[in-house]
Amino acid sequence: MKQARAGLLVAMALLAVPAVSTAKPKEPAAPAAGATDTSAAATDPKAGAADPKKGGAAQPVEIDADAPPPGEEPPAVATGDETPPDDGGGALEDICKLDPDACPKVNMAEAAKRPLKAQMYAVQQIYALRARRFEIQPFWALTLNDQFVSHPAPGIALNYYMTNVLAIGANFNWYQGLNSDSEFNAQTRRAVHVGVPLNEYQWSAAGNFTYVPMYGKFAGFGDFIFHWDAYVVGGIGALSSRPIVVFDPRYRNFSYKPKIAFNAGIGVRIFFNRWFAAIFEVRDYIYNEKLENIEDVDVHDEAWRQNESNWLGESKITNHVQAQAGISIFLPFTWEYRLPK
Repeated sequence: MKQARAGLLVAMALLAVPAVSTAKPKEPAAPAAGATDTSAAATDPKAGAADPKKGGAAQPVEIDADAPPPGEEPPAVATGDETPPDDGGGALEDICKLDPDACPKVNMAEAAKRPLKAQMYAVQQIYALRARRFEIQPFWALTLNDQFVSHPAPGIALNYYMTNVLAIGANFNWYQGLNSDSEFNAQTRRAVHVGVPLNEYQWSAAGNFTYVPMYGKFAGFGDFIFHWDAYVVGGIGALSSRPIVVFDPRYRNFSYKPKIAFNAGIGVRIFFNRWFAAIFEVRDYIYNEKLENIEDVDVHDEAWRQNESNWLGESKITNHVQAQAGISIFLPFTWEYRLPK
């Protein structure tokens, strides 16, 4: 009986030991040797300090790493509604402090009110400069306003551009041997015995001024860009001409004589590169022409008809308008811009 009681007491003791161990709270880790408490122990001297009167050991204290140092208030947390403090002008203030002369005098509020213009303008350099260059123009000329006699002529012009738009030069045309009276005009004169005074040219030469008021470019042959310019030209020179014998070819024979001639014209150049171009020009030569005397020679005697003073009649202001087509060659071939691109 006594043995049974002893066994029951031992079993109950064994069951009570695990229950007590599970209910015991977890003890914090012991602080390192020499470490001091900077949070709770500093704020509360009673906390964690050993009571010498009681002879007890110091109790462990939990440390909050995010807590502010003693004597300081925790920093305020910024929210979206708060305005950041003014730093006194920022980088612009710093520039003005370092160098007052470099401080921009701009009213930013007024500048912000100005309308924004998004357009950008690009100014290109002139494709073919003309200033201080020589231009050689060989060409072929055809008559535009003489329905009775054609005056084709080869010609050449030489210009020197003092500026990019103004040139001084000279031109020359040779007509002799190329003038041609139309066959229809000759047959009409013979058939109806009616004629008009005609004339033919030998040569012409003039000094000219050229002015280039405009230039541009256009696209052609796919993506190829042609550059062009237009010019006006005018000057003074001489034109050698003579009447064509119509009314009394038996006695009359005229020789070439030069006359003062003014000229004015317009033209266009189309550049294929920076020194080679095609030219098209229309020029009017204005001079005073002496025409053949159209009096009826049958009413006069032989002496009157042989007298050279009776061969010429009235004088008339004549306009010789010709179209010219040719090429233009600029020398030197290359140049350098005064300003970089």
